Amino acid sequence: MDPRPDRPVEAGAPQAGDNAESTLTVVVAGLCNLGIAVAKAVAGVVSGSGAMLAEAAHSFADTVTEVLLFLSLKRSTRPADDAHPFGYGRERYVWALLASFATFIGGAVFSVTDGVRTLLHGEELGSPLVSYLVLAVAFVLESVSLSRTVRQVRAESGRLGVSGSRYLRRTPDTAVKAVFLEDVAALIGLVLAFGGVLGTELSGDSAWDGAASLLIGALLAWVAVVLARANASLLIGQALPQSAEDRIAATLRAQPTVRQVVDLVTLVSGPQDVLVAAKVAFEEPATARDVERACEDAEKAIRTAHPAVARVYLDPTPSRTGHAPERE
Repeated sequence: MDPRPDRPVEAGAPQAGDNAESTLTVVVAGLCNLGIAVAKAVAGVVSGSGAMLAEAAHSFADTVTEVLLFLSLKRSTRPADDAHPFGYGRERYVWALLASFATFIGGAVFSVTDGVRTLLHGEELGSPLVSYLVLAVAFVLESVSLSRTVRQVRAESGRLGVSGSRYLRRTPDTAVKAVFLEDVAALIGLVLAFGGVLGTELSGDSAWDGAASLLIGALLAWVAVVLARANASLLIGQALPQSAEDRIAATLRAQPTVRQVVDLVTLVSGPQDVLVAAKVAFEEPATARDVERACEDAEKAIRTAHPAVARVYLDPTPSRTGHAPERE
């Protein structure tokens, strides 16, 4: 078992369409959420349903989230420059972290506040027919958005040889993770809103609608916390899983000039941007030119075996005392 279960899965080979695929997923989700948000807001005003207004806030928050995720995908692909020699890969996690705040403040806080207000003061509901129609249409549109995200998750997890759930837990592509969680939360929220409107209509007690708003708010708060933790951890800097680091070390040890891998660390800056730094003891005797050539060969071997590795830094180091050589 990997002793570091929260670390991201090792990214696969870079593909030109990877970022474009995530961008399309975000755009589709954003357009769906914007249309749904307007429809829910109108239905909420017409019907007087707090749950519908909570769902409108939910969809508006999701729309803002998609805009921020879109910015994260675009800005993180800028090439490295003198001011940022390692590139802008981790900027995607800055915007994605802000997106999680938008989900919490714009969705969860509003929904909980409206739910509390409804429970304390009640509300007068108009005709719920508009709410039912909007909820049905929203369910279809959210399902379309979710199916798009699920297709991408299946494709990526299949390419990496891991399950879909494992991919979502550990992927450094938090834009896809955010869209997936938001779509699932949206479908659950629609069911809760339907239950709130229906319960209030049948019983005449607006507490059903208020309770639905509170549950929607709690759901959004959970999504926001999960996404905030994932993005904050990647923003601080995460390594590859231990199993991936072991494979990279094995690739180094397989080089005929490498005597021992003294130390190795990795850093994930993006789905296809991994840094590898290692202290390596080379076979002796060796000239400076021999060591330079050995470092070049070892770097090429790592890049070939692990295409997601964007940068390799090798530090020629004497063998660690008290340890047997790793090669004969």
